[in-house]
Amino acid sequence: MKSSDFLLLCRSVRFGDTDAAGVMHFHQLLRWCHEAYEESLERFGVSPADLFPRPGLKLELLLPIVHCSADYLAPLSCGDPLAIALVPKGLNAHSFEVSYSFSSRGEAVAVGLTRHFCLQASNRLRAPLPESIHNWLKAAAD
Repeated sequence: MKSSDFLLLCRSVRFGDTDAAGVMHFHQLLRWCHEAYEESLERFGVSPADLFPRPGLKLELLLPIVHCSADYLAPLSCGDPLAIALVPKGLNAHSFEVSYSFSSRGEAVAVGLTRHFCLQASNRLRAPLPESIHNWLKAAAD
């Protein structure tokens, strides 16, 4: 699998993503970051059920976001095409970060970053990243 297959995602700005002025509402960028992260994992072959809590499923590990940032470079409006490029990077045995570059019609429109930390669900102590995340990070670096 080429890294571009799971690290470049496309979508369109929807009416519900905009504010009363018709411009993307600020909180959408971090939502798009997380959606792109989830979709990238799915395209790579990692099941959401393996990483994200859901009713009736007890997870052994949690991957909370412990830091996020977003910079807006140009306005986006309803109907604008959006390409989201992800650059995941392992930081240590317990954490990783994902940088996001957003572009529309070849113009950079935003950047984002999420930093994730792995915890044991039972006691909230640090834990090594799951193998599926290691494999995703390794494939992204290739």
